[in-house]
Amino acid sequence: MNNGETSTSMVKKYRPLAVAAGIGSILGSGIIVGLSATITVWQNGLGLTNSQVGIISGALTFAIAIGSLLAGQITKSFGLVKSFNWLNLIYAIGALICVFSNNYIMLLIGVIITGLASGADLPISLTVVSHDAPDDKTSASLVSSTQIFWQIGVFMSYVCAFIVSKMAGASGARIVFSILAIFALITWAWRTFSTKFRAFHEEGEQRRIDREAASQTTKKVSIKTVFAGANKGRFMAFFFSILIFYVCWNLLANTFGQFQTFTLVQAHASQSFATGAGIVLNFISLLATMAFASVAGGKYRNKFFLVGITVQFLAMLGLAMSSHSLWPIVITIGCYNIGNNIAGEAMYKVWTQEAFPVEVRASVQGFINGFSRVCCGLFALITPALVVPSAIRNTMFGFAAIVFISFVAGLTMMRLEKKHGINNF
Repeated sequence: MNNGETSTSMVKKYRPLAVAAGIGSILGSGIIVGLSATITVWQNGLGLTNSQVGIISGALTFAIAIGSLLAGQITKSFGLVKSFNWLNLIYAIGALICVFSNNYIMLLIGVIITGLASGADLPISLTVVSHDAPDDKTSASLVSSTQIFWQIGVFMSYVCAFIVSKMAGASGARIVFSILAIFALITWAWRTFSTKFRAFHEEGEQRRIDREAASQTTKKVSIKTVFAGANKGRFMAFFFSILIFYVCWNLLANTFGQFQTFTLVQAHASQSFATGAGIVLNFISLLATMAFASVAGGKYRNKFFLVGITVQFLAMLGLAMSSHSLWPIVITIGCYNIGNNIAGEAMYKVWTQEAFPVEVRASVQGFINGFSRVCCGLFALITPALVVPSAIRNTMFGFAAIVFISFVAGLTMMRLEKKHGINNF
């Protein structure tokens, strides 16, 4: 059996683990989009003020950020596998509090609990996948595939919110959050009680111990030893390249995710057209993510990245130079969604898992996720003023500059990986 066949069989064998981790991504995007799509329903059903709506939305953003920042500490306190198994139960508890909430405070508490669990779960899930995977190529393929589930979560949330939008009071929003709670409970049970996953975890831990023994490493790996040890220059270069890339990418992704409908309405689209376009554009994003996942562990990965980042840059220039007509904006946003998912979060996830020792991956990725969320939360405060017709031209030129910065950071990361022999692409 050749290497390609071996790698394919390994990906197939470990696919259920990636799916279990990927459902965590569905829940992560589901709570963000689900709350965004139903917040006006909650407002009408519970009689919330505009300021309370803003606080709830902001609380979710910062809860996810804090959860991400605490991911490393959570794994140290409870263990990597135990954290992976039980976080979704906490998520379900938060979602159920939202389902049964009858006032502002109860909804706020539920959103915060769900956000904290969601924020911590993503970096921990990816670390478990890369920890258990038998080799780097299998790990890259499995980790990148979890991004498909993120897009599925976005798509499902939009569709569910659309279906229940005509229901009276807060009933529709309660149904959306009930669906999220059910998914979380199923995932908790699957991760916790699967004998196959237990075997994967044990085999992965044994491989880690064997690697340490083979390299005659006795010193415990920690954030301090990685960033202040003999190879600190290498790891600091990895860290800042990935951090700059992801923050720049996420500023645009978050902006279009939150304000895509707003931008289309500003271009004189009807609310129904803008919502329908959002569903179609998210389906395009899903296809692009699947395309990248198919090459994430192979020699074409970097070529896909370069194509994707170029499409993003040209899309921003296209939005800057196009008129305020609706269809050019729709087409350009569609192109952006393709490039954004070919050279985006899936690439960031793979880089982070490849570049750092397994013992610190949850901490590093958790910090980058959390820091990025904080930046996006602060940037969202001024975004509405940047996407109105009178300002959007200059804004898109600025976004093109941000894409270029992310390109430089990504190119630097690719060269660092080649320099340090992480892959042979």
